[in-house]
Amino acid sequence: MGKGILGSSIVTQIGFIVRDVDASKKIFADFLGLEEPKSFWTGDIEQTQSVYRGKPCPAKAKLAFLKVGDQVDIELIQPDGQPSVWQEFLDEKGEGIQHIAFQIKDTKGKLHALGEIGMPTLQTGEYTGGRYSYVDGLKDLKVVIELLEND
Repeated sequence: MGKGILGSSIVTQIGFIVRDVDASKKIFADFLGLEEPKSFWTGDIEQTQSVYRGKPCPAKAKLAFLKVGDQVDIELIQPDGQPSVWQEFLDEKGEGIQHIAFQIKDTKGKLHALGEIGMPTLQTGEYTGGRYSYVDGLKDLKVVIELLEND
């Protein structure tokens, strides 16, 4: 069986937008019987080089990750109130599942291919050791897709 447009069918992350990461990570950890993870803020725009809907994006988010399988993390994301894909979701839909993520190669090629089938790029940025991209899959897949590429 083929690996589709992304070259991978393995989900590596399920992302939730929350108002309070510290409260949410405790609830998730207790529910799942896991150790409560640390939380941290994403870097400044100088580090992340984030772009949201075509414009530089200084927004930050507070994150926490819970490992729920061999390959899957639950990512909890608390936006900082500035315009971003995270804040947009919180403002329009409230808390909940915002994205599913896939580990990929060739971000530029994948973003082009997804754009060609009507899934435009919403936000991109860098993290230590790689890059992320959020793609609008809401029309067809009913969820935002995140592409993660590690160096």
